[in-house]
Amino acid sequence: MNEALLRSLTPSVLAILVRRGADFAAAEDAVQEALVEAVRVWPAAPSPSSRLRSNRGDPIQDPKGWLVTVAWRKFLDQARSDAARRRREDLVDEEPPPGPTPSVDDTLQLYFLCAHPSLTPSSAVALTLRAVGGLTTRQIAQAYLVPEATMAQRISRAKRTVAGVRLDQPGDVATVLRVLYLVFNEGYSGDVDLAAEAIRLTRQLAAQVDHPEVAGLLALMLLHHARRAARTAPDGSLVPLAEQDRGRWDTQSIAEGIAILQAALARDRLGEFQAQAAIAALHADAPTAEETDWVQIVEWYDELTRLTDSPVVRLNRAVAVGEADGPHAGLAALAELDGSLPRHTAVAAYLHERAGDLTTAARLYAEAAHQAPNLAERNHLTRQAARLNAHRPR
Repeated sequence: MNEALLRSLTPSVLAILVRRGADFAAAEDAVQEALVEAVRVWPAAPSPSSRLRSNRGDPIQDPKGWLVTVAWRKFLDQARSDAARRRREDLVDEEPPPGPTPSVDDTLQLYFLCAHPSLTPSSAVALTLRAVGGLTTRQIAQAYLVPEATMAQRISRAKRTVAGVRLDQPGDVATVLRVLYLVFNEGYSGDVDLAAEAIRLTRQLAAQVDHPEVAGLLALMLLHHARRAARTAPDGSLVPLAEQDRGRWDTQSIAEGIAILQAALARDRLGEFQAQAAIAALHADAPTAEETDWVQIVEWYDELTRLTDSPVVRLNRAVAVGEADGPHAGLAALAELDGSLPRHTAVAAYLHERAGDLTTAARLYAEAAHQAPNLAERNHLTRQAARLNAHRPR
């Protein structure tokens, strides 16, 4: 089964049904049923040059049109059996004649719908992966390490929430980007690579909307993803950026990310994702950790602080200041921030180590390990504390 083809067609098929007047929740159910039917009758992964034929031998000249026709009929079948029988004849009359499917693509509006402000972030992510990404409920549940029934309820609630929202409503690109960034940051679990899926969806969005922040987010994802292979050791332990084998970085993704970023920055409409991508690009462009342009990174953090005024950004800036101007300058910048910020203690430990205060650094690394949000980070910080304690004079 050509799963990639099915997933690429899913959002536009769903959008067509909704544009014809189908309720979003009912349309999404109908599309899922059409996908099941496609898996049953379509051939296994055809070559690009071959014509699709069903398992019955019938040629499938327009896979998208086939899915639209089947999904619409599934929707009509359901419409006939529910309480909305008053509209039955009108819906039947609206069924289009056979022929090529119009090229109008409403996928962009689906992004806006799935990132509706009335949805919680987790619901928006789940609905985006289902309706736009074409993933099954089981795949999404595995990726988020929750029972399939739990994820099904989450998606159902989200569908009910947006059921009355029309696709002709203006959407908020910033909200869509935040949802996609949430997907990206989940990384990988189960049989779906969410980082790769987020990149795929952001590419799709970039093809539909001319917006420098969309390009900025795509560049940021590519630049971060390029370092993925070097982030962990064979035993699964974390490898800090300064210690990573840069020969394992994906230079093709880095080159693409930098090119996309440069084109976005040239438009002189700076946003937070472009600024983050610029910082990632400076890290990726440095041949060695020692050659990193920390002064320019601090300047970009200043821009990012101006754009977001985020305490987390200020925390990361303190690290950059410590590299550019020395650890004591970094500690001075850190002293201005709330000590309860996530990873504040870990940053303090690192800067104290750089300043030569190994006793304080070891103590802070141990404290940070207890505060770590995941096992990999906890183990890394514990090893840092043990390393300093082992070399400390008795």
